[in-house]
Amino acid sequence: MDATVRAWVDGWVVSRGAAPPMTEPWGWTIDVGMFGHVTRHVLGATGEDLDEPTVRKVAGAVTGHGVWLKAFRDPAVICGWLDDSWWIDPEPGYLMTVPLAADGAPDAPGGYRLRTWSRGGVTRLMVAAPDGSPAARGQVAPRGETAVVDQIETAPEHRRRGLGSLVMRTLQHTAALQGARTGVLAGTPAGRGLYEALGWGVVATLTSARHDPPASARP
Repeated sequence: MDATVRAWVDGWVVSRGAAPPMTEPWGWTIDVGMFGHVTRHVLGATGEDLDEPTVRKVAGAVTGHGVWLKAFRDPAVICGWLDDSWWIDPEPGYLMTVPLAADGAPDAPGGYRLRTWSRGGVTRLMVAAPDGSPAARGQVAPRGETAVVDQIETAPEHRRRGLGSLVMRTLQHTAALQGARTGVLAGTPAGRGLYEALGWGVVATLTSARHDPPASARP
């Protein structure tokens, strides 16, 4: 199974407070325990190494509403392998990595306040606007040589002010100080441009699908 996918899984469960991943022949099963996101199955192969029979086998065993499937191939390919009981996000995600270095944490722009704190192996970051309202946030879960960056968000009214870069660079610096040498994240199309500008590279395309059968078909 792909080592970067495994690193993402290990960091993601810590970041989100999910159950430890259960190893399967094809990847990992993670209990999340939320309505609408009960469990997720993460396929361990990427690109052309992930084949149709494997995806169909894993998806075919799912019966519950709110179970997610994470497959590292393009949605245009995966959608042909899943039946209509699955909702498939038409926009791809991107598994991305970057070398980490403790090269100094940036300062917040004038008027903004940055605060970080760590609990349970996760470092969280909040940027507050001059009026105290939330402007941006993010978190990172270092796990040995790798660190998973997660839940990066900037409020719409505070975008294009360098806050996304501030969050990312601060989290990368924090993870490097804790011994991590490679950053890993699963990004959206909207975030990809920011991450690439900061040196991140795409290693695999990600499809997200949720089991969402019609009410009449549910047990």
